[in-house]
Amino acid sequence: MEKRDFLTLLDFSPEELGHLVERARELKVNIGDHGYRPFTGKTAVLLLGLNSTRTRVGFETGMSQLGGHTIVLNPEDTQLGRGEPIEDMARVLSQMVDAIIIRTLAQEDMETLAATASIPVINAMSARYHPCQLLADVQTFEELRGPIAGRTVAFVGDGHNMCHSYINAARQWGFNLKIACPEGYRPDPAILDSTNNAVLVESPVEAVENADLVVTDVWSSMGQEDEASERIRKFEPFQVNEALLTHAPAETLFMHCLPAHRGEEISPTLLDDPRAVVWQEAGNRLHSQKALLEFLLL
Repeated sequence: MEKRDFLTLLDFSPEELGHLVERARELKVNIGDHGYRPFTGKTAVLLLGLNSTRTRVGFETGMSQLGGHTIVLNPEDTQLGRGEPIEDMARVLSQMVDAIIIRTLAQEDMETLAATASIPVINAMSARYHPCQLLADVQTFEELRGPIAGRTVAFVGDGHNMCHSYINAARQWGFNLKIACPEGYRPDPAILDSTNNAVLVESPVEAVENADLVVTDVWSSMGQEDEASERIRKFEPFQVNEALLTHAPAETLFMHCLPAHRGEEISPTLLDDPRAVVWQEAGNRLHSQKALLEFLLL
């Protein structure tokens, strides 16, 4: 089987992405089927250049439930910090394990790793994209509201990796995306211009009007901590709160990839609002990542 990588949502066809979401729902229903162990004898390595909770637990638990094993390597556990080229690591790991899951700020490192490795490489988040999160988000929306195609999604906040992946998702799943970001923090124009399904709007209110789903992310992502005070000042008018959601339909859902900074990008009580489905969204990381691993390894 020709090896496949998952570095962005554009690496898979819309039909393949739809299959992944449907398969994730099946795996969720059948989570107690301990007789299904297709990964017996298989090992994935999780290269964590950045902290991780949901991604790490989802992949480790998923591999275990499917009969496989995961090795977690933090920066101090590898030779990359001592000058080993990433191409050399890719070649070595390709001889020892069945998949590489990597979280690092540099998308270019992931692309180099994938180009050299002879085994699948999965983007577990970079500064540019977070495609695994979108699999869980779409799964959650469709569990609660049916097909996302043709619906309207509002993204309010930083035009960073989550926003970029939502732009790709709008293109792949065929939904409409309205983006409200402060000046200077808008998404990459090349990514935005890659689809007619995503548009910039002037305000958060305009974004959430008629939206079926409202999404936000932290104002200072990993690697941006030194900008936090300036970002808080710029992003304050873009907080998602109960008052903002009064401009959206009553049945609108709210999602956040977590971790959330209550009192910053969201109001202190928003995660407790009945429109918030963040816990279901977080739990679906397990099932969607299992479906992804299954797709790439079987």
